[in-house]
Amino acid sequence: MDKIVERFKRYISIDTKSDENSETCPSTKGQLELGALLVEELKEIGLDDVKQDENGYVYATLKSNMDKEVPTIGFIAHLDTSPDLDGKCINPQIFTYEGGDIKLNDKYSMSQKEFPFLKELVGKEIITTDGTTLLGADDKAGIAAIVDAMEYLITNPEIKHGDVKIGFTPDEEIGRGADFFDVKGFNADFAYTVDGGPLGELEYENFNAASVRIEIQGKNVHPGSAKNLMINSLRIAMEIENMLPVEQKPEYTEGYEGFYLLDDITGNVDYTVVNYIIRDHSMEKFEEKKALFREIVDFLNKKYGDIITIEIEDSYYNMKEKIEPHMEIIELAKKSMLELGIEPIIKPIRGGTDGARLSYMGLPCPNIFTGGYNFHGRFELIPIESMKLASKLIVKIIENNSK
Repeated sequence: MDKIVERFKRYISIDTKSDENSETCPSTKGQLELGALLVEELKEIGLDDVKQDENGYVYATLKSNMDKEVPTIGFIAHLDTSPDLDGKCINPQIFTYEGGDIKLNDKYSMSQKEFPFLKELVGKEIITTDGTTLLGADDKAGIAAIVDAMEYLITNPEIKHGDVKIGFTPDEEIGRGADFFDVKGFNADFAYTVDGGPLGELEYENFNAASVRIEIQGKNVHPGSAKNLMINSLRIAMEIENMLPVEQKPEYTEGYEGFYLLDDITGNVDYTVVNYIIRDHSMEKFEEKKALFREIVDFLNKKYGDIITIEIEDSYYNMKEKIEPHMEIIELAKKSMLELGIEPIIKPIRGGTDGARLSYMGLPCPNIFTGGYNFHGRFELIPIESMKLASKLIVKIIENNSK
């Protein structure tokens, strides 16, 4: 079995799903366990300055083997997997896909009708789940590709390179991956997160993002004597939802179109809490979406009497603003892909990455592919060839950066 596959299987066997309800960093112990394993592995293959800090971040350096100075480049992936499903994948299925449905177990299958991209994978060796867990390609395929690339460079010293920095972050899936990242200590001129999807993805635009929390204090009285007295907080929550543009819900949007997502609602007649997320690539439209929420709440408070409070908190911003002054980073990745016969797929991320926040922290950090599909669910899969090409791309970027 290929070493990169062995690594990947070892990483995905550790449950590292993050927990947004935890106040610790990392939010789960499994991330510390994987981080400690990686520290030993990075030391074993010969990297320098390897450490896991008190917050679970893992750092390492591949030192330059050149006489001249070149920009210091970094590669970053995240340790955690999505909380959406069990993250301990101990029974991955590895096989050559010959077309048709992929049976995961007696209950779950993938069909080409439902997942048309499968037609492109006929004849390729792929890794899937057994239908009971996430695979963990998001982002353990990124980790495997980075470690594999570092080992290749160490065992092939004729490939010249400058300093290369490695960073593995916790809690990316719950939006905290950059919270305690040591940008100054990392000391890279620029970096790439290896956290994208299918082969060829190269991304330097992402959503602007905010969370919205609305609390509604109703008035509960016996329904038999409720006339002109009851204020049903649940119905007001429904009223808020119905005042938002229907066409700007996630299920009706694509590309650069933003959305409002009703993410969670908990309550009863007396008291209800509603949580939304706002997303938009355009800063102007992003601000308009936040303003609409405030206008809705102001209107309903006038209608019902100051019983609603709202908190809006920005989460991250579109990295495009910070990457565009450094488009040579994108050109470097494009050139390296083309030299490997990979067609670059440049498109906006309909989400966010650690790289978005890191770019605003002074580390320009676009995103490159891992090769995986269907992240965050039981239908996650990755072609082995694509994961290998992610590793080769990292090597090629480092090599081209040194010329």
